[in-house]
Amino acid sequence: MERARRGTGLRLALGLTLVVLLVELTGGVLSHSLALLSDAGHVLTDVFALGLAWFAVEQSKRPADKRRSYGYQRVGILAALLNAATLIVIVLAIAYEAVHRFMAPQPVQGGLVVGTALAAIAINTFVILTLRERGGGRNLNLRAALLHVTGDVAASAGVVVAGLVILLTGWLYVDPLLSLAIAALIAYGAWGIVRETVNLLMEGTPPEIDLAAVTAEINETRLVTGVHDLHVWALSSEQVALSCHVVVDEISLGDAEHVVRDLEGRLCSRFAIGHTTIQLESCHPCGEIHHGAGEHNHPHEHLTFTSARPAHPRAAGSSAPPL
Repeated sequence: MERARRGTGLRLALGLTLVVLLVELTGGVLSHSLALLSDAGHVLTDVFALGLAWFAVEQSKRPADKRRSYGYQRVGILAALLNAATLIVIVLAIAYEAVHRFMAPQPVQGGLVVGTALAAIAINTFVILTLRERGGGRNLNLRAALLHVTGDVAASAGVVVAGLVILLTGWLYVDPLLSLAIAALIAYGAWGIVRETVNLLMEGTPPEIDLAAVTAEINETRLVTGVHDLHVWALSSEQVALSCHVVVDEISLGDAEHVVRDLEGRLCSRFAIGHTTIQLESCHPCGEIHHGAGEHNHPHEHLTFTSARPAHPRAAGSSAPPL
């Protein structure tokens, strides 16, 4: 249900953003405003971002299969990274054109700039409210799309100010100055998305997870005497996974299962870790094994198991070994 709501909201936002793109592109060409064209370039990335976000939501609905046992949830992370890379390209293009405008200012129709930017602000504000209602703050890819649109509203507000300055003073340098400010805004948001997506793809610990607190929570669980080989990573921006080796005293199989269920509940309620793989150890703990990257997390020496049952006596005259 939640994914269906996101898909519907993204389709609506995508359609409205296309309208904004056409309005700003037309207004920028007619008014000769680089600031407005820069904003149109930002809106173009909004279209790309919203389209990829919608595609990612649809892909995440696909069930796991033999080739991708975790499913397709990381499609959203790849889409967010691609969005950020596109933003960086747009920033370079805006900066290049702004330098040319500084060297050779062009006349700008301030009134048309102000009217176009106000229309863009109105539509984009509605898009932001729609995305937030559909859970834009929890999903990384939706958050990336929301950042696109929010940045565009701020940029459009700046365009309104620039248009008013041109109308009242005729100072044309405000147009490339504002364009560079918009580029800096886009670059700042893009860098944040790049950092987070790269951390997810590198299977780094999510920033909201405190490994020390996770370790303490596990150690405080009844019958647990230690924990090692602890890993926490994100399958997607919404699903966190954990694996670890937990050492317990010699307990029955039933008690061992209770320990695992207790740990699952604790980790889910406190840290929102929904996918856990917990290996219990008692007789043969592997605490002395190196658990670094590329290392095996199990011993390789052969273990010999002996039976505690007494040997059966041999029959008289028999040469067979005792059972």
